[in-house]
Amino acid sequence: MPLPIFDPAHYDAQLADKLARFKADFAPLGLPEPQVFSSEPLHYRMRAEFRLWHHGGRVDYAMFDADNPKQPILLDDFPPAAAPIARAMPRLREALIASEELKRRIFQVEFLATLSGELMVSLVYHRKLGPEWETAARELAAALGAQIIGRSRGQKIVLERDWLLEEFELDGRRLRYQQIEGSFTQPNGEVNRKMLGWARAQAADAGGDLLELYCGNGNFTIALAPLFGRVLATELSKSSVRAALYNIEANGADNITMVRMSSEELSDAMAGGREYRRMQGVDLTGYRFSTLFVDPPRSGLDPATVALAAGFEHILYISCNPQTLRDNAEALAATHRIAAAAAFDQFPYTHHLECGLLLVRQR
Repeated sequence: MPLPIFDPAHYDAQLADKLARFKADFAPLGLPEPQVFSSEPLHYRMRAEFRLWHHGGRVDYAMFDADNPKQPILLDDFPPAAAPIARAMPRLREALIASEELKRRIFQVEFLATLSGELMVSLVYHRKLGPEWETAARELAAALGAQIIGRSRGQKIVLERDWLLEEFELDGRRLRYQQIEGSFTQPNGEVNRKMLGWARAQAADAGGDLLELYCGNGNFTIALAPLFGRVLATELSKSSVRAALYNIEANGADNITMVRMSSEELSDAMAGGREYRRMQGVDLTGYRFSTLFVDPPRSGLDPATVALAAGFEHILYISCNPQTLRDNAEALAATHRIAAAAAFDQFPYTHHLECGLLLVRQR
């Protein structure tokens, strides 16, 4: 598949095609007219990763066509990159060309930015990094105004910190999120904010308590928590749990309990299965769960979690894979109807579409 062409003139038509496929695929399930949340056509990606290509004394950013993986496509710029990344790219390239210590055997760079303007740059090498690299990297960090991390096999050098602090307004609240290098964060910051707003609107009148699976760094957890009495949130990744705990404290969200468990384990615990050490001190019988929120990986919900979901009055489901979302919604059709739907264009100029459903128990 060739690299996409990032032409704003084509954006509306491409989004319309994706939306038409979504509506056609879900029509048999009684899909209501979805709300559509578009992206900015340029400068929307908060994450970007490039190979670095050495040639004739230069270093250039490179990407590869899957149909011709040995031939690099050299880039002068990257139109989807968020403004902090776009500004840093040419300055970083010139710094690498000018510094043999920074350039030698570097093969990859990873950018992470925030809506609040922070930037992290991870430089990845095929060699061990020493004090000379650190001195040069500190000069680079000052020049770029960025957090710099150096990586090689078995080595990670963090000059100041390996996380950024994202901040933005949502429904009159100022939300704060720690984003750790190497952990999952939403790639399209503005569309993510629209996703949070839509989810809050669907949960506004649910009442009771919330169970959230796959909570990551608490992206949705923090936004949804004020709408519920109590929140029980689960996540398996240790780094994401660490960020979620930071974010709970940073946002003063004192009604959230965080547990490091997989969705399968939590489903087993909710069904009265074996006792889990990580659930000690959590009284599941004391919760009045009205709503289940899930934002699972592309594989969707496993059968045990689908069975767990069937017992909830409301299911809020955000999905990066419409096919597994459809499969799960079809499996729940005997107990739940689709009350609301949304399409979020996280990935312009690709076939990918993020989707949201509110499933409500049928009377």
